[in-house]
Amino acid sequence: MRRFFDDWGFVEVETAVRIRAPAPEEHIDCPVVLDGATAHGGTPPRIEGVKSVSFLRASPELQMKKLLAAGMDCIYQIGPCFREGERGSRHSQEFTMLEWYRREATYIDIKADMERLVRGLAESDVTFREVTVRDAYAKFAGWDPWTTWDADRFDFDMSAKIEPALKKIGGAVFLMDYPVQAASLAKISDAGVAERWEFYWDGMELANCFTELCDSEDQAKRFALARDARREIGESEYPLDKEFLETLPAIGSAAGVALGIDRLVMILTGIKEISAVRSKI
Repeated sequence: MRRFFDDWGFVEVETAVRIRAPAPEEHIDCPVVLDGATAHGGTPPRIEGVKSVSFLRASPELQMKKLLAAGMDCIYQIGPCFREGERGSRHSQEFTMLEWYRREATYIDIKADMERLVRGLAESDVTFREVTVRDAYAKFAGWDPWTTWDADRFDFDMSAKIEPALKKIGGAVFLMDYPVQAASLAKISDAGVAERWEFYWDGMELANCFTELCDSEDQAKRFALARDARREIGESEYPLDKEFLETLPAIGSAAGVALGIDRLVMILTGIKEISAVRSKI
C-alpha cells in the first residue's frame, strides 16, 4: 500500500489517535478517555479525579482535512481506529484504517485510485461494477428513498436487502450516489445526490468515499442535525470541532476515502473472521 501511494506522489502523514472532538455521526461511538482519572474498586468501579475527557478516534478524517487546509495536496495515513461496541465476524472495536485525500479531486477520481490500488493488491484483473443507490433500492427493496425518505427503513434495508443482493452479484461493486439525507460530510451535486460511494466486495463494505463538503456553514448545520439525532437516541454528545469548521473553506475542493484494511485482508486471503486478522497483526 505504501509503495502504491509513494509512487503516485502522496505524502504519508500521522495525526493524533486521541482527539478532543470527533465528528458527530449518529451510529458511531468513540471510546472515551478520562484524563487524570483514577478508578477505585467496586461494581461498577468508582471514577474520581477526571480533569478532562477525550476520545479514541473512529477516523482521522477531520485531522487530515486540517492538513489539506494548511496546504498539503495528496496525503494518506495508515493507523488504528476505534468504535465502541462493535463486535462480530466483520466488526472489531479496534481496527486498522487507510485514508487518503486529494485536493482538486472528486469522488470519481478517488474511485479510479481505488481500482488501481485493489488491482495491484489482488495481483489480478479485477472486474468492477457500479450500482446507484436509487437503482439498488428500487430493484432490491421496492421503494425510492428520494421520494419517501425514511432513515430507519433506509438503514434496515441496506443491511437486510441491499448488501445481501450485492453479495449475490459478487465481486467488486461501487454503490454510487446517495440521498442528500445520507450525505454525512459529502458534497451535494447539482443533480441533487450526495457525491458519495461505498465499495463492496462479495457484499462486504470495505470503503466509504466523498467529494468533500468544504462549506463551513453547511457542515455546521449537518453537525447540528447529527448531534440532535445522537441526543434523541441517548448517545453521548461530542464537543464541536470549531477549528475544523473554520479551516474548511481553505481546502477549496477535495475528495477522500476511508478503507478498512482488516476487511480487505479478509477478502484477499479468505479469512472469515476479523478477529483472526487482528490476531495475526
